[in-house]
Amino acid sequence: MPSTHGFCQSAYIGNIVDGQFNDTPLAGLNWAALYKWPGEIKDGNGRRQIIIDERADKAQRTALETIISGAACAPLSNLFAVFASTCSDFCETLFLPIDLKADFDARTATVAIPGVLTSSASPKINEFTGEPFHIALARPSGSFEFTYAELGLGTTSVTGDMEMAFEDSWADFCIHHFNQDGLVRERSRLTAWLG
Repeated sequence: MPSTHGFCQSAYIGNIVDGQFNDTPLAGLNWAALYKWPGEIKDGNGRRQIIIDERADKAQRTALETIISGAACAPLSNLFAVFASTCSDFCETLFLPIDLKADFDARTATVAIPGVLTSSASPKINEFTGEPFHIALARPSGSFEFTYAELGLGTTSVTGDMEMAFEDSWADFCIHHFNQDGLVRERSRLTAWLG
C-alpha cells in the first residue's frame, strides 16, 4: 500500500537502558535518528541524520554512531541497517543535549533537542469513553523494526538539515533488544501484557 502523502519521514528517539558496544558502556545515553524519503522507503534516495547525546565520551560517540549507522550488525537485520540501505544522503552527525522523558506504560513522551527537534507523543483516545485506548502490535517474526510496540499519536517538528513536521501521526513505543546479529526476538513484554 502506498504512503498517504507520497513520501515518508520519521524520527526515532531512544534511551539505552542497558548495554555496551564491545567494552564501551552505553547505558543511560540518549540518541536520535531522523529519516526522510522523497517517495516510498523501498524506493530509496533517503536522507539520514544521527544525533548523539552530548554526554557521550569519544568512545561512546564512535560506538553509537556505528550502531545507529547500521554498521554494527548483520546486513538488513535491524531498523538501522535497513533504513541505511535506503539512504543516499547522510547528514553530519550532531552531538547535542537530548532531553527525553518517556513513560512506556502510559504511552507518553516528550523530547527536546535544542535548535533541532521538539516532539510529544500520547496514547490514542477511545472516542466513546474518552479514555486512553490500548493498542499494541506483536511481531514475533518478519520484522526488522520491533517485536512488540505500544501505539499512540506523535507530533514532531524538526528544523535544520532534516526539516519536517507531522501532527497526530503514528507513534510507537518499543523496547528494543539488539545484538550483533540484529533484533533479538524476546516476547516478555507481550507475555506480561496478556497475563
